[in-house]
Amino acid sequence: MIARAPEDVPGIARVQLMSQPNTILEPAKQPEPEPLNLHYDTRLPQLPWTRRIQIPFIAAAVYSVIRTLGPTLRYEVHGWQHAEKVHASGKRIIWAFWHRIILPIVWWHRNQGVVVMNTTAFDGQWTRKVIEWLGFGTAQGSSSRGGLRGLAVMAKRLEEGMDCAFTIDGPRGPRYVAKPGPVMLARKSGCPILVFHIGVDRGKTFVKTWDHFLFPMPFARAVILFAPPIYVSADATAEVMEAKHAEMQRELERVRDIAEGWFLLSPDAREKHRAEFNR
Repeated sequence: MIARAPEDVPGIARVQLMSQPNTILEPAKQPEPEPLNLHYDTRLPQLPWTRRIQIPFIAAAVYSVIRTLGPTLRYEVHGWQHAEKVHASGKRIIWAFWHRIILPIVWWHRNQGVVVMNTTAFDGQWTRKVIEWLGFGTAQGSSSRGGLRGLAVMAKRLEEGMDCAFTIDGPRGPRYVAKPGPVMLARKSGCPILVFHIGVDRGKTFVKTWDHFLFPMPFARAVILFAPPIYVSADATAEVMEAKHAEMQRELERVRDIAEGWFLLSPDAREKHRAEFNR
């Protein structure tokens, strides 16, 4: 995200969502509660005290692991020029990536002020602490409990000059199925979507987790591949929105497949991909 080392909706429902007017992301003008929808909500759920007291301890443990592992990782980055061109044009970026790679990316792009959509569920509450300690902002939103206020927060942050990011198949899947939030936000804001993926030469995949969470081994080599930006016009129709969502899905799958197999490729094949991503 970021040149330095230095929710799940069937097709018809998605079209209905994408055909909402731009005002869907505007702050509510009335104090009464917003009607429930299929995506993001900022209300925190009520947790029993036994769960609440776990949050700081889990957050501290996870943060310690990231702080210990992160400095040992070695990153190779391709396609970053797309981000540089967007920023040079005066626009901000809407990042989209699979939940699987959250660990290596939060270390690489720490302390850049990127605002991340974060679930309000229990996992999201300790995750919020971790990513904020790493220098990210958060927009609270649940994919299972109504409203689009989380997207409204992200739209405001883009206006204020900050990038935003989505773990696009989170917070609980299905794995590798992109939700429409970034396309809706791109239409509202005029900012492009950039997708990326990370592959490592040595890592542990937790296959029993919904996202197949990736844990890089210490001193692993990692490659980050960034795809070209996807723009969505402010007057995009439902059909165009659907097409843009499909384009985002394809690009997410393309960079995932290349990055995941990167270290199994021949040197000539890697050079070919370097030329492709860096042009």
